[in-house]
Amino acid sequence: MTWTAYQVVFKLKSPMHIGCGKVGNVQRTRPYVTGRVFWGALTMRLTRDATSGSATNSSQYKVFGDQVDSQLAYTYFYPTTDPGGLIEWPWGENENLFRRRFLSSYTSTALVYPQQAADEGLLHEVEFLSPRTLDEGKHVYLIGYVFEKENCTLNWQDACQGLQFGGERGYGWGDVKCVEIKPLEKHDDKYDLFDGQADLIDNQDQPIIQAERLLAHASSTGITATGEIEPMVGREWRSHNPTNRYAGQHIENFDDLCWVPGSIVQQSDFTIKEFGIWEKPITP
Repeated sequence: MTWTAYQVVFKLKSPMHIGCGKVGNVQRTRPYVTGRVFWGALTMRLTRDATSGSATNSSQYKVFGDQVDSQLAYTYFYPTTDPGGLIEWPWGENENLFRRRFLSSYTSTALVYPQQAADEGLLHEVEFLSPRTLDEGKHVYLIGYVFEKENCTLNWQDACQGLQFGGERGYGWGDVKCVEIKPLEKHDDKYDLFDGQADLIDNQDQPIIQAERLLAHASSTGITATGEIEPMVGREWRSHNPTNRYAGQHIENFDDLCWVPGSIVQQSDFTIKEFGIWEKPITP
């Protein structure tokens, strides 16, 4: 089976918050777009385009979400100031510099209007990836890859023109402009990804990634790495469920414990699962 690889570049137009837990009153953000966030944004846009914005039941979104799972694979998306240059990785020796350049926060609180005072206990701070670097004011772009299965029927490229990523979207956060969708050329039967940090091998049932550093969450089963581990858990809207059917009530465990992006492994092969998660290929 043949996969066609595309490099996709978004320009960040507003602050972006990808939830990464809470410390005190600070809502932390991830410094990249996860596969699950990309899947959710793409599924939402495909569904609303097909229904003229009238999709009011989660089962309608599930139809397109399942099609995305079966016809596409994708990586995480990472920031850069030059879509034709090098990605600035948010780990290792660059981590502190990255945080100073790309991450900021917004503080707010609810008010008690009769007293004209802040509502007690509701002060919170939301961390975000800035649309411009904090030191030089350069535009920030997000680079990742989408792999299209042969005979794909999804109009995903047009859908990428209207995506919005992450949380706080009601305030206009996460707004992006798709500036490039470019098919990649093979070199020695491989696609070069992320400035040579990974390679893609096609003609497989699932795309095979070769890398020495994890560039997505990876199932800890069968993988030895140096880095941190965390569970992949999230809240979902499941209006077609008999219970826990309202927004955020259904808790989904997407995988077992996962190595976080940036963890170091010996060069190895990984398959791309749903939500862009990597795992060790199952050998027959």
